[in-house]
Amino acid sequence: MTFDFDKHINYFLSNLRMLPSAYTETETNRMTLAFFCLAGLELLGATDKVISDQNKHDWIDWIYAQQILPTKDNENELNKTHCGFRGSSWSGRSFQPHASHCEYQPYDSAHIANTYTALMNLLILGDDLSRVNRKAVLTTIRNLQQADGSISPTDGSLERDVRFIYCASAISYMLNDWSAIDVESTIEYIKRLQSYEYAIGQSPGEESHGGSTFCGVGALTLMNHQQDGLLNKEKLIKWCVSRQSSGFEGRPNKKADTCYCFWIGATLKVIFL
Repeated sequence: MTFDFDKHINYFLSNLRMLPSAYTETETNRMTLAFFCLAGLELLGATDKVISDQNKHDWIDWIYAQQILPTKDNENELNKTHCGFRGSSWSGRSFQPHASHCEYQPYDSAHIANTYTALMNLLILGDDLSRVNRKAVLTTIRNLQQADGSISPTDGSLERDVRFIYCASAISYMLNDWSAIDVESTIEYIKRLQSYEYAIGQSPGEESHGGSTFCGVGALTLMNHQQDGLLNKEKLIKWCVSRQSSGFEGRPNKKADTCYCFWIGATLKVIFL
């Protein structure tokens, strides 16, 4: 079967411009869906060929309009755990891509995964991140990190898993500022995620999984602590290679799935950097 570049490019473009009806229920995560499309176009070498300068300008403004900023009268308090980027304009805030502050709304919060994909989207579109309130983003991450080294995706969330450690690490790497993360406790937490197979689960004591293994290895690599963070690299490599059948599976005795060609393949790639 021949890979149809044009069909893939047109699919990504159509999803950027309007979500298909089957995806509209995920509107609150539109930022992340946009990242999948933009990253796909970038991997195909098509970004500058098929996206006009006007579209880039408009989409960059849309991304900045989703930025949750400090409040004007109490910059360091009301929004200190809410800043970053939301997934879409679902909350009904006015479109203000050049704002420097915003009003506090308790249920309108940034999400660490959408902050990660927003920064990625901006960089793919050629933005210089000059409108990102770096201090506010980093203050929020600092407040989302827990005493055990894990990181929550939003203020008050009970989720604590390695996906959000990866997002926080990627944000810190892109902003070139690691002051928001307690790196030592984060490394110790990732060590606790490594099972008897030496791959990585989402939370301590959980089964190793292809997606969480990539997130853990990716975070350690971004922190430049892969060597001291991985308990047994050779056995981890063996676990990854053992996931291959017709494609790659995410866990032992599961069916192969195309997404794990990325998660497992990227893990192996990062390990051998």
